[in-house]
Order: sequence, then structure tokens, then C-alpha cells
Amino acid sequence: MVKLVSMIRNKEKAVSHEAPADTRIFELQAEICQTLANPKRLQILSLLKKGELSVGKMVKAMSIAKANLSQHLSVMRQKGILITRREGTTIYYRLARPKITEACGIMREVLMESLADQEKLSKSIREGEQTLKASGTKKRKVRKAV
Repeated sequence: MVKLVSMIRNKEKAVSHEAPADTRIFELQAEICQTLANPKRLQILSLLKKGELSVGKMVKAMSIAKANLSQHLSVMRQKGILITRREGTTIYYRLARPKITEACGIMREVLMESLADQEKLSKSIREGEQTLKASGTKKRKVRKAV
């Protein structure tokens, strides 16, 4: 704070000391997004938003090989997205921070809105093509009649 006041008094340019920290945050955020850029991992998040599940229950719910699921769970655990609890020979997984499902939900809403916009555009184009075809047919009929 003292340095900022000094810089203002001396009319020096303020240099953000947070830039490297912001850059690191963006890098970490990109790593999390990259980790979640997999349909099976998003499905895992969807299952776990309802609460803790065992590996066996996730295997059944996802219709996926246990080895494949274990690889996904391991990556997500290493990135701090999931945490585990062991009870005998059973391992249970849960979300480390349930807020992550809110972020995924928002992205899903954005996707659905985008798909709806694309559908509207597609419908508009189809209707336009039908109108052109219909007007083209009328012109041909008029030409034949003359």
C-alpha cells in the first residue's frame, strides 16, 4: 500500500504485481478444464454430484470397464477434483468441491442455448430454401404458360 501511495505521488506507472499470479491461476484453471474435457469424466461428476459412490456402483451406472474407470478416477483425484475414502476393500469417491458441478451445469446451459440457436438458424435456412424452391416452381410454370 505504501508503495502504491508513493507511486501515485511520484506519478509512476503502476505495474501489476499480480500478473504472474494471475497467469498461474489461468494455467491451473486450464489444467482443470483439460482434465474435465472428457465425456466419461463429466459423467463421473454428474454421478458424484448426488453424493459419494463406490467404484463398483459407478462401473454399473456408467457401463464402463473397471480399469478404464479407475484411470479416470486416478487422474481426477491427482488434480484435486475427487477425494477418496476406504471402507474395507471398497473405495468410495466424492467431489472435493461440489461447486465444480455448478460450473459444469453453467457450461451445459451455454451448450444447450448454443444448440437451440443453431437449430433456429437451421430451421430458418430450411424455410428459406423451401420458399425459394416454391417461387422457382411458380416462375417455371409462368414461363411455360407464355
